[in-house]
Amino acid sequence: MPTRAALFSRSLSFLPASVLLLALFAAPAVHADEYTDVNQLISAGQFPQALASADRYLAAKPRDPQMRFLKGVVQSGSAQTAEAMETFAQLNRDYPELPEPYNNLAVLYAGLGQFNKARESLEMAIRLNPRYATAHENLGDIHARLASQSYSRALQLNAANAALPPKLALVNQLLMPAAKAAIPAKAP
Repeated sequence: MPTRAALFSRSLSFLPASVLLLALFAAPAVHADEYTDVNQLISAGQFPQALASADRYLAAKPRDPQMRFLKGVVQSGSAQTAEAMETFAQLNRDYPELPEPYNNLAVLYAGLGQFNKARESLEMAIRLNPRYATAHENLGDIHARLASQSYSRALQLNAANAALPPKLALVNQLLMPAAKAAIPAKAP
């Protein structure tokens, strides 16, 4: 059975989302260097330096959604889960029209085993952007995880039900590729 971290293998590599976010917000060229610098530090796994750069930038421009998103990515990458969750949740409150923070918050919920909260957050991301493929894929992963839990519980309650083991095996097999894909070559 895959680990919780494996559930969202495509989203836990936050780097593509942060690069796409650069285009999404279409930041003025004046600020491009700060965003590029933080993205490069994230790519290099230099999370303390990336966080320091993001915090310096945000001291002057505390409402900048792009840098706040990158700060959440840094916090996620450096296992500051509670802080990252607060960063993304605050972005959701301040900029409810942006789907990316909802997706990233869902990844964190899933990592904590809070699959219903993850589902709700992903559904919001998809309502905001019905063409957000990553959120659709992550929602599918959540549904598979919830199905696995339900089949496991049903099997505990009724071990004689011969239909349950094949269903559970099929769902768990579906979740297995995510676990294999989540094994990084280096630490995120």
